[in-house]
Amino acid sequence: MAGGEEAAPVAVVVLAHNEERRIARCLATLPLSDPGFAVHVVVNGSRDGTAAIVAGIAARHENLTLHDWPEPGKARSWNRIVLDTLPPGLRAVVLVDGDAEVAPGAIPALLAALAAHPEANLASAPPLNGRRARHYQQLMARSHGVFGDLYALRGSFVDAFRRRGIRLPLDLVGDDGLVGALAKTDLGPLSSWREDGVQPVMAAGFRCEPFSPLALQSWRMQHGRMINYAVRHFQDRIITDILRDHGPQGLPERLASLYSRHLPGFAPRGGLWSWFDRQALARMRAAVL
Repeated sequence: MAGGEEAAPVAVVVLAHNEERRIARCLATLPLSDPGFAVHVVVNGSRDGTAAIVAGIAARHENLTLHDWPEPGKARSWNRIVLDTLPPGLRAVVLVDGDAEVAPGAIPALLAALAAHPEANLASAPPLNGRRARHYQQLMARSHGVFGDLYALRGSFVDAFRRRGIRLPLDLVGDDGLVGALAKTDLGPLSSWREDGVQPVMAAGFRCEPFSPLALQSWRMQHGRMINYAVRHFQDRIITDILRDHGPQGLPERLASLYSRHLPGFAPRGGLWSWFDRQALARMRAAVL
């Protein structure tokens, strides 16, 4: 890595939606007092006190900026902050979910991985807690996967996003799957796929609030999360066709504009996923544009 790039600043972007219970703990794990980092917190479409909590913390830290935007949607906010708001020429952009707590040393480890692996556009961190954490760590190492809770993008990769006019569909569920795929294809067609475009960093990591089987709120959140995962499964099938046939330039503003073409070929999977897939397909039918 060139010396100029090493000296360039790093942006840390936190995407938070109704995270008043955890946002302060998230921010406490970030480099708020390090002048080498510009921390941006996007509070998107929240109805709770998340923005007020962030504003109070920002008053004590010059390099922390609050963006309180009324429009919900993670992909919409990702586009707006990463592509429309941050300056070009950054060393890296680190993405953090507002309910995640970043492990000590994780961000330096992600940046070091990008420096050591110039072929990588993205460095990803694994989960450190939860009953299946070990399984996910092994899966990430094997598949060069990405968790949206914590990952780092090379600055030049973000600049290429802008130059080529590529944006995430506004109704995309999650960001990590598509961003990881674009990192592995270097913003090209699916035939350009290379696993080393994503570098898993086992020395990094994050912690999230674990599922509590005794808490009704945890069950409600998990139910909604499973339906979202099911929607994501079907969206991924649409995105795969787009990247194979047209490359990322073929991504629409909204995936729902393509639902009517694809829904007739979709069917629920069996087993545990059957119920959630049916709910997801119903939601997608209702969203047809």
